[in-house]
Parts: sequence; C-alpha cells; structure tokens
Amino acid sequence: MTWLAALPALAAGAYYLLAIGAAIKWSRWTATAPRPPAPGPWPPLSILKPVHGRDPQFYRAIFSHAAQQYPEFEILFGTGDPSDPALEDIRRLQRQFPQRRIEIVIAPTDAPNAKVGVLAELAKHARYPLLLVNDSDIVVDPGYLLAVTAPLADPGIGMVTCLYRGAAESWASRSEALGIATEFAPSVLVARLLGVAEFALGSTMVFRAEALRRIGGFEAIANYLADDYQLGLHISQLGYRIEFARVVVETDLGGESWAQTWRHQLRWSRTIRVSRPAGYYGYVVTHATLWSLAAFASGHWWAGSITLGVRMLAGVLVGTAILKDRNVLRDFWLIPLRDLFGFAVWVGGAFGNHVQWRDRELCLRPGGRILEETPVPAAAAGVKVNNKTLLT
Repeated sequence: MTWLAALPALAAGAYYLLAIGAAIKWSRWTATAPRPPAPGPWPPLSILKPVHGRDPQFYRAIFSHAAQQYPEFEILFGTGDPSDPALEDIRRLQRQFPQRRIEIVIAPTDAPNAKVGVLAELAKHARYPLLLVNDSDIVVDPGYLLAVTAPLADPGIGMVTCLYRGAAESWASRSEALGIATEFAPSVLVARLLGVAEFALGSTMVFRAEALRRIGGFEAIANYLADDYQLGLHISQLGYRIEFARVVVETDLGGESWAQTWRHQLRWSRTIRVSRPAGYYGYVVTHATLWSLAAFASGHWWAGSITLGVRMLAGVLVGTAILKDRNVLRDFWLIPLRDLFGFAVWVGGAFGNHVQWRDRELCLRPGGRILEETPVPAAAAGVKVNNKTLLT
C-alpha cells in the first residue's frame, strides 16, 4: 500500500491538469466567442478610486484611466487624509486633463474597513448609472473602459471583473508576481471552470449603481476586510452573474521586502480562511511542489516528476498565454521555491485571526468581519520609498 503516498501528488497533478484545461478554454473563449454587444449608447461611467498614500507608479496608473477613449466618464478620488501625498499627483492629473471631471473628495470615516467607508462617500458624489472600482495602483491598456462595460449590456450580468498580473522591482515582489501568474490566476480559472462564480477581484469591479443600492450600498460590506469578495457575493445573491472581461490589467508591487510580502500575503490567507474556510482547507491539495517532494521522498519518482512537470507547465501556460506576463519565462525556474513559500503562508494563515492592514492591526471573526483594531507603530507599518509609505 506504499503507493498511497503518491496520492497527494497525483491529486495536485490532477488539479493543475484542470488548470491547463481551464486555460485552453479561456484562450478559445477570448479568441472566438462573440464580443458582447455595445451597450449603445455607451452609458456614462463613474470611476471610484479610494487612495491611501502614493505608490511609485501611482501617476502612471491614474493617467492610464484618464486617457481612456470613452464617451462620458468621471474619476472621483477619495481619501480620509487631506494631506495625503497622492493628492499632488491627482491635482497634476486635473491640470493635464481639464476636459475631464476629475474630483477629490476628502472623506474621513470611522467604518471598520476605511476603504469601504471612503467608497460609500464617493458613491454619494457619483453622477452616473455605472460604477467602476479598482485599486489605486492598477494600470490599464487603451480600450479598457469599453471592454469592461460592454458585458453589462446583458441584463443578467451584474458585475464585470478582470484578471491581473504583477509588475515587480525586487526579488520579493518578483516572487509575488510569479505567484499571481502561476498559482493565483490558475486557481481563478479552475474555480470558474467548476462553476464557482460568486467572487470578484479588486483589480476591477464594474456594476450598476442600482445593484449597489439594492444590496444596501457600500455600508452593507463596511464591516468586512475582503470587500471585493463581499461585493461580488452580495451582487450575485441578487440573482446576477459575475463575468470576466477579456482584458488583463497590471498591479504595481514595487520594491517590497520579504517581510512586507510575508505580512500582506498572510493577511490575504487569513482573510480567505475566515471568509471561506472549506475552500481554504481544500486548497491544501494544490501545493504541487510540496506533494511532489513527498512523493520523491517515498520513492515514487514517477508521481513526483509528473506532478511537478504538470504544475510547471500550467503555471507557464497561464502566466504567458492568459496574463501576457513577459517575466514568467524569465522566472519560471523559481516556481518550486515560490510554491514552498506559498505553503508556508498557507500554514501561517491556518492559525490566528489577527492581520496587519495598512497602519492598523485587525482582529477578524468568522465570515471575515472586522472585530476590533489597534494602531500599528509607524516603524512597523512600512518604509518610505519614493515618498510613499509602503504599507502591508
């Protein structure tokens, strides 16, 4: 019965075979599926952007939004700090695009999730029936707004979201970008393949203002840390589908340290566990490098080799063909090491309910609600890089 030692590796290999199948299906869909009809006329759009500090690529990110060719849209930036360093770049953007409605809203909030508290205030200032929310460091390609709004011409679709890739400047952030491309993105594709479709990604969330009103506004999710997951879940519970756009956006990971990478990945991990515990613990089967090493140690070289090979192939396929991440081919040999780091994060995420988020330490309760918070000393919260405090 020693062959039983090979079963975890074979299960991980089967998971990554599913990822390959999901990637092939996705590629065929993006290449051959009919394009969604234009909403005709294109509905006006409000872009809601909460900001907290100035990312090194912040201006590039917001410029890529303001330069979009879309009939009518506005960009509303919100912050709780009237001296936020990001405001300098936003005012520069206003000068460069005087024809756009680009506004700054100072929105102090006592909401447990301060980002959602700012979004609630921005929504009050939004003029238009479509809302777009994405992270402040997201860089988009020309045609992005057209691509992410078109699917909403289907009345059965309630939200549109996007895959994303990472841009990195340090070994730690390169590791994280590799994890996004070769571990996280495959998991999203597999989930969609298996019919798990109630979630959205913070890289892009486009939805109707009416749907937001029906769920009770942003206030309905202000007590949750995973606001993107909760917003997708609440809108899907109205009976709508969540669809992915064909475009891929880019997030800037900067030059973060290993300690910063560990802290915010631990935050994500614990947030997922308290939000979806069954999915979190089931994810243990996907740690292909770990189970390949276990198969090697038990003498099942064939199982370990097949699993590791399939895992590497799936990661490279998704990273290059789906996300168009040019750095995956450069760093693919690091996938096994990145997998082991990811397993350590998974183990750390299985214990404890405290997470560090920006300049606060939060205690989470089951379901992902924020129970309480304590301030984090400035020295522990981050380091200064290009006038931005890199918070984790």
